[in-house]
Amino acid sequence: MPYRAPGAPGSRPNVLSGKPIRYYRPKGSQDVRHLVDEGFQAFNAARLSEACAIFSEKMLDSGQDTTIALTVAGALTPAGLGGCVIEMMERGLVDFLISTGANLYHDLHYALNFTLRRGSPFLDDVQLYEDGVIRIYDVLFPATVLLETDAYIRDFIVRSGLNAPTTTSELHYRLGRDLLERFPGCDQHSVLASAAVNGVPIYTSSPGDSSIGMNIAYHELMNDGGLMIDPNRDVNEVCAIVLAGTRNGCVILGGGSPKNFYLQGQPTLWEVYGIPKGGNEYFIQFTTDSVVWGGLSGATPAEAVSWGKVNPGVLPDTVVAYCDSTIAFPIFCEYAIGSPNGRRPRKELVHKREALVAALKREAKAAQERKSEVRSQK
Repeated sequence: MPYRAPGAPGSRPNVLSGKPIRYYRPKGSQDVRHLVDEGFQAFNAARLSEACAIFSEKMLDSGQDTTIALTVAGALTPAGLGGCVIEMMERGLVDFLISTGANLYHDLHYALNFTLRRGSPFLDDVQLYEDGVIRIYDVLFPATVLLETDAYIRDFIVRSGLNAPTTTSELHYRLGRDLLERFPGCDQHSVLASAAVNGVPIYTSSPGDSSIGMNIAYHELMNDGGLMIDPNRDVNEVCAIVLAGTRNGCVILGGGSPKNFYLQGQPTLWEVYGIPKGGNEYFIQFTTDSVVWGGLSGATPAEAVSWGKVNPGVLPDTVVAYCDSTIAFPIFCEYAIGSPNGRRPRKELVHKREALVAALKREAKAAQERKSEVRSQK
């Protein structure tokens, strides 16, 4: 960027001298489990304890055969939480992801071996701008990280040969495979690469709202590229996964668009396709949003019952812990990984998407035919 420094502060205090942020990988600490079981006894500590128990004892129970979605909103990969997601995917504790595009874009920095550093939220942002330093609250890195990550994405798009409408799951799978080929071993510190290895599909509910989407737009404008994200196919894939699930449950970090993109699967089935699935059996959320503001991020599982998103008979197996995800999620993962159900066979849904959508189409057409028969009999 000719109008900005490349991230070398020169004679000014070096704000990029903080400790590198690494992806934290939980190990299943029994001390953490003891703390949660015995020390988290009331208020939101108790809700976090309840979430840990529901997830570990019920959702992960092999007899339940629950298809588990993880939805991710907020700047969590820059904060180092990608390691928790990787560990959960490797152990089969998460079957598919719905994330903001920004979390996946910033995950690429780790795959490409760039360094994000701990900093302060109280710096002079005008000085940071002049020095070419990007700030995400207290996470700092040179602006060149953005430029080089963007360049990788644009090169990948050309290299991939993708030139038609596609799903975000296919784009992210191809991106993960490309990372593995060019940076062997990066699956240990990249959610995208690890998801490709473990067969976990990743969806983005707002693909244009991130730097990945920005670079796809560049490819269309500058290269006359035909690659486009088809949200219709994303909606149908998620619905097909939910329809195929014996039981369905979610762990929601934050809220926002990823939360609704998952939960809308159930209304799409009954309201649009005429397939009464019955609602999700499990609902766990960590959020700092309150219900009183009326936003989706703060909406409770009880409210979701009225939409058919949550099964009305399972409200005791739903919980909202009003906690910062950067605090709650690592504790939650430590607890789950250290439980007797801390590993499950992976469903590898990324390789089953076409068959699942075909099954959805068959069932939707059958429902349509049944509806037509009823109308003709009146």
